[in-house]
Amino acid sequence: MKPVTKGKLSWGVVLALVLMTLLVVTPLVFILLRSITPNDQLDLLAPFQVIWDAELNTVLTNSIILGFWVVLGSSLLALPMAFLTAKTSLSKHKWLDVVLIIPFMTPPYIGSMGWMLFMQRRGFLEQMVPSVEKLTPYFFSLFGMVTIMSLHLFPFLYLILRNAWRRIGASYEEAGAVYGGGFVYRFRRIIVPLLLGSYAMGALLVFVKTIAEFGTPATFGRKIGYHVLTSEIHRFTSSWPIDFSKATALASVLLATCLTFWYMQNLVSRRFDYQTLGGKGAKLALIPLTGWRRIAAWGYVMFLLGTSIGIPYFSIVVASLQKLRGDGLRWGNFTLDHYAALLTWGSPGMQALVNSLGLALITASISVVIGTFLAMQIKHANKLSEWVTDVFSLLPNTVPGIVTVVGLILLWNAPWMPIPLYNTYGMVVLTYVVLFLPYTVQYVKSGFQQIDASLSHAGRLFGGTPWYTFRRVVLPLLVPGMLAGWMMTFTISIRELVASLFILPPSMKVSATYIYSQFEQGEVSLGMAMAVISVGVTTVVLTVMNVRGADRT
Repeated sequence: MKPVTKGKLSWGVVLALVLMTLLVVTPLVFILLRSITPNDQLDLLAPFQVIWDAELNTVLTNSIILGFWVVLGSSLLALPMAFLTAKTSLSKHKWLDVVLIIPFMTPPYIGSMGWMLFMQRRGFLEQMVPSVEKLTPYFFSLFGMVTIMSLHLFPFLYLILRNAWRRIGASYEEAGAVYGGGFVYRFRRIIVPLLLGSYAMGALLVFVKTIAEFGTPATFGRKIGYHVLTSEIHRFTSSWPIDFSKATALASVLLATCLTFWYMQNLVSRRFDYQTLGGKGAKLALIPLTGWRRIAAWGYVMFLLGTSIGIPYFSIVVASLQKLRGDGLRWGNFTLDHYAALLTWGSPGMQALVNSLGLALITASISVVIGTFLAMQIKHANKLSEWVTDVFSLLPNTVPGIVTVVGLILLWNAPWMPIPLYNTYGMVVLTYVVLFLPYTVQYVKSGFQQIDASLSHAGRLFGGTPWYTFRRVVLPLLVPGMLAGWMMTFTISIRELVASLFILPPSMKVSATYIYSQFEQGEVSLGMAMAVISVGVTTVVLTVMNVRGADRT
């Protein structure tokens, strides 16, 4: 990594810094200021006094306990799978890497609803296996919440561990064996230290994502009475009496906790950074799986796929097709009427779907324009101003989404704000853009950093103006990254829940809030039909964009 140096500020970098300060930094400053000025009086200890309250102290404790349990659950799921796909003959099945991303790409609230439908009283499991009737209620506890969140987040840790394991060549273990080390000794003294840095980094990221998660606590956690920071922030800002002082205090505590763990992750990744790839390459020795080992390995794979993908999607699809939930799983109780009702032009479901598509299209398009501009100002982040711009552009990914949303509400709803944006369609677009801008910036920046400066120099050498060189040389090379950023932003925007619950105008619904409200009101079939349509739309978009990307390359 090149050192960061000071340099002359260009107008582009100045504009980028101003833009990021307004969109990202200022809302966070507003949260901190509001949290330490309750009743318009400065009190630096106000956030701590709120947390010291017995009830809210329990909420903080619940969040931390949940984070540690989910890290443990994700580790138990990810470690065996990472070993199988990195060190055994299962590594040749590349489709596993694609399929195992599905749980992580599934909106948490949809996966949580699927599990609730499967495990509840007279749920799908009891209907298929009546003998488990006495066991299913025990799922609705902290154990069930940890299970659902672990099955959602384990792919994140799995990918990190798999890549780290693949970088460890067989020569390291062979060297240990030559000097008399047995399998257990080699694993303990060679493999574990080399994996520790990657595991610690992934585990801390899973912890941060867990305590920042809103979807599962808002659905499953609310049902079992397990309240965490994100669900309490939502309660204080959406239920009477509204209490923004407590909401911002909790938000500042959540922000401080997440930033602390992000910092710890950086320290760990630097402390346990081992160079396992050299000029000679890494020799990979795959363990052949035969007999009972092959059966056991594929059994684990099927178990993981069944619990993380099969059960929630089975519940969602079946619930969307049922005429009457009380009639259970029987052939005469299935219909497509719920889909017909949703897709009828002018229906509430269709309006919500159109709103989601429109917001996602506008958000993705604006994000691509702003993200491309920012990526070109960041360049290689060698100058201090470029590095600061890069850090600001990543903040929405570092800060919990619910914290950013509360900050945006405080900023754009301020009495002195000259632009009446709050409670409008524009506020929704702005919030989505701020939350998902980092995806476009990172995709475009990655492509821009691979463009050799000699290409632009050659264009200017032959008489091309800077605009002509950008349009005919640089821009075509950035298109793949721009398309990838657009695709990711569109996919996430169309299913976003937390921002939609906070900032949508009262008369407006999107697919995520429609699913949430229908599930809460007992219209489960309509809600699950919308979930199937939303996932289907994003899958089609991802497929089309990937095919187009492949054609371009």
